[in-house]
Amino acid sequence: MDRGDLPEQNPVDPTRGDGALSSDGPAVRVGEADARPPRDRAFFGHPLGLMTLFGTELWERFSYYGMRAILLYFLTDTIANGGLGLDDALGNAVVAAYGASVYLLSVIGGWLADRMIGARRSVLYGGVVIAAGHVSLSVPNASFSYLGIVLVALGTGLLKPNVSSMVGDLYSRDDVRRDSGFSIFYMGINIGSLFAPILVGIAREIGGYHAGFAVAAVGMAIALGFFVAGRHLLGGAGDVPPNPLTAADRPGVVRLVLAVAIGCLVALGIAALVSGGFTTTTLIDALSYIALAAPVATFWVMFRSPKVTDRERSRLRAYIPLFVAAMLFWMIFEQAASTLSAYARDNTELTIFGFEVSPAFFQSVNRASIILLAPVFAWLWVRLDDRPPTAVKFAIGLSFAALSFLFLAGASALAGDGKSPWWVLVVVYVIQTIGELCLSPVGLAATTLLAPRAFKGQAMALWFLATSAGNAITAQLVQATSGASPTAYFGGIGAVALVFAIAMFAIAPWVTRHIYEGTEVVGATRTAAH
Repeated sequence: MDRGDLPEQNPVDPTRGDGALSSDGPAVRVGEADARPPRDRAFFGHPLGLMTLFGTELWERFSYYGMRAILLYFLTDTIANGGLGLDDALGNAVVAAYGASVYLLSVIGGWLADRMIGARRSVLYGGVVIAAGHVSLSVPNASFSYLGIVLVALGTGLLKPNVSSMVGDLYSRDDVRRDSGFSIFYMGINIGSLFAPILVGIAREIGGYHAGFAVAAVGMAIALGFFVAGRHLLGGAGDVPPNPLTAADRPGVVRLVLAVAIGCLVALGIAALVSGGFTTTTLIDALSYIALAAPVATFWVMFRSPKVTDRERSRLRAYIPLFVAAMLFWMIFEQAASTLSAYARDNTELTIFGFEVSPAFFQSVNRASIILLAPVFAWLWVRLDDRPPTAVKFAIGLSFAALSFLFLAGASALAGDGKSPWWVLVVVYVIQTIGELCLSPVGLAATTLLAPRAFKGQAMALWFLATSAGNAITAQLVQATSGASPTAYFGGIGAVALVFAIAMFAIAPWVTRHIYEGTEVVGATRTAAH
């Protein structure tokens, strides 16, 4: 499940858990009561515009996860077999860097929508760019392939953060259907993501990599068709940027753009010095440096801002360990498209109950597990009265991620020179899904509630940066550990992550106490400190 794929319906009290509503209101942008969309209850009791966004996101996620499911195989397969012939370490690094860039660009996409072009245009332009990227990937030419990867990353950055905000725009602030609407929307995400690796994997087996990318292109074309045909059902949702730039803002924006450009050039220069020239590795390293520096710079700006109060700094200090835990969790979880894909191809028996499956098949396990387990966890948090506290949930989530890699390391050791049975990777993905359900639903809520008031608009960006930084770490790890056995690689990462998880358990009372000390409504979260 994607970080931005889980739209935030009701922010929760970060010291309690998933269910305590915040007085700050919803994290997504919402429409005014007098701007209700047409046919307000025509889609399962919801605005008909929800059908437009449901179909758009279903097929966009189909195209995204379909392309991602075979990307590593395409990069590392031989040229004779239709691949690009990269070695495994470099291929894994490229996939990780691609993931980092998607989340970095999502920050820019959200800013453009908020300040310049609005969410609807961001989604439309992003969809067109994504479609062009998939078409480029379907052309059997290396230059077109690299262009396609870049275009898909750019387009996803424009589209990704803005579709869910448009869902929020379909409802007035006090509409009780909001949670249900997001649940329907989220089901579309899961349906598209569930079937994409299976169908694209089959297409790749039949017609090669470019046939698989062509299927992803068709998915994106259908998504655009849904969005364009259903525009009139959106009732103006996302048409107007909520915080448009003014003439007074322009000097500050120019300074920001220059600072970012200079930072990128510095990162590229350092990467060139380290690698001794300008190569693919140079670009990967530069992107990694940027992805790791971005959250550090964001925290630094927040702490130094005179607009941040002492109470807010207390909450911000509490958020730092949560951010680190999230970064390490996504560092492991996002390897589904890289190292776990390689393990499925090279180290896993692909016969299930007598049927041969594509190695891309295993990337559907997470989505199937989400569909099955999400209602269980929703029931569980209610039974536990929304306990344990957020810091403990983060520690539990990171623990499960670490255990998934330790389990895989053990299975790899047992397999020796042979291959692990198919159910090993299934168990790995299920364990990771349990961790995801502990960490991801509350993560964005904690981000929006712990961010200083003056930086509320950047809270989503900060959450995306955790995933971007996690991918950046992976991009460096796979290059540094080139040649390591699966047992050593997965075991080492799992052990380090487990140490951090144990540390998170140890400091959870401190985190909860600082959250409470920074709470502006006295007494609202006292019981959570226990």
